[in-house]
Amino acid sequence: MAGGPPKALPSTGPQSLRDMPHPLAGSSSEEAVGGDSTPSPDLLMARSFGDKDLILPNGGTPAGTSSPASSSSLLNRLQLDDDIDGETRDLFVTVDDPKKHVCTMETYITYRITTKSTRVEFDLPEYSVRRRYQDFDWLRNKLEESQPTHLIPPLPEKFVVKGVVDRFSEEFVETRRKALDKFLKRITDHPVLSFNEHFNVFLTAKDLNAYKKQGIALLSRVGESVKHVTGGYKLRSRPLEFAAISDYLDTFALKLGTIDRIAQRIIKEEIEYLVELREYGPVYSTWSALEGELAEPLEGVSACIGNCSTALEELTDDMTEEFLPVLREYILYSDSMKGVLKKRDQVQAEYEAKLEAVALRKEERPKVPADVEKCQDRMECFNADLKADMERWQSNKRHDFRQLLVGLADKNIQYYEKCLMAWESIIPLLQEKQETK
Repeated sequence: MAGGPPKALPSTGPQSLRDMPHPLAGSSSEEAVGGDSTPSPDLLMARSFGDKDLILPNGGTPAGTSSPASSSSLLNRLQLDDDIDGETRDLFVTVDDPKKHVCTMETYITYRITTKSTRVEFDLPEYSVRRRYQDFDWLRNKLEESQPTHLIPPLPEKFVVKGVVDRFSEEFVETRRKALDKFLKRITDHPVLSFNEHFNVFLTAKDLNAYKKQGIALLSRVGESVKHVTGGYKLRSRPLEFAAISDYLDTFALKLGTIDRIAQRIIKEEIEYLVELREYGPVYSTWSALEGELAEPLEGVSACIGNCSTALEELTDDMTEEFLPVLREYILYSDSMKGVLKKRDQVQAEYEAKLEAVALRKEERPKVPADVEKCQDRMECFNADLKADMERWQSNKRHDFRQLLVGLADKNIQYYEKCLMAWESIIPLLQEKQETK
């Protein structure tokens, strides 16, 4: 999301996701998502849930392209793809300036939320408010209540890094700030969620507590009634395309969970190795005081190990601060999507239960009641919104993981280049001593 001033464009209000084109679609009408041209389940599965999506992309050079001249050109080339979507934005939200508040009863962190917009729904062009984590949690709950057919982005976990004791440390607070910023930007980019009234209140209200005291929303109560109606009803069969989504999410979460666990072990081993390196290097320096001709080469080895230690620390920090949070976000994202699928199944179960009740009536041609037709409309709306959100999520996922893995490759290349440069620097010192003999 750009940091410059927003372009002055009139607000068009919320749009149905069914009318939104796929983010990666071209000009061809066959690629569009919406209208009456709904793709068949087989086509949808082949396009959205094929092998290319089940397997995480590698960080290598794409087929048919030349290898970049330097590691930095990887990111330069990737930057060209960041502007592909071409969407004109009229709402910009950022999270920054974390501050610690110490009270008699509790200690907590607040973040500054800055909003700039040209939408008519906002009375002012710019707002600045402060929010704490529980306010973000309130917003997400309200979005789930009021927009049950849509995928709500996940919040970072209460404790982002397992085993963290000091949740007020700079590292922890910065990791959370980035995650909260990503959370709001996901909502801002959504063509429906960004127009939600609760989101507007969150961004603009000086005193959010007054709104947080309001009772349970009507849609939440309706959701409870659906659970009651369908409590003893077993779904006949989930449509093929939604069964494919469920299977994909299970596999996706399993793969990411495995990568997350292994990555954490690698980081732990790198930290232990870093401790050894910091003890290892100074030994050569103290040894050099006892030597004559070897003093300079030994000092060179000590400096080389020190440079390698610094490079490894940078690599480990990047893995902890950039790589792991993305994995965790998408693991939570898959859980959120499963929750929406479950709600969809509840609506379908309610519809099927009502249809069976009509069929059991002793009438030759029983008339379909209005509540059954309304339930059918809700199910179709659920299906359309869920499929559109899944397409959007897949597009974001491909972009995020390509950027993540290219960045991971770039950081590893930089690490090994620094180590290579450090070790090559002491070769002349050793050769010089050999020539003077």
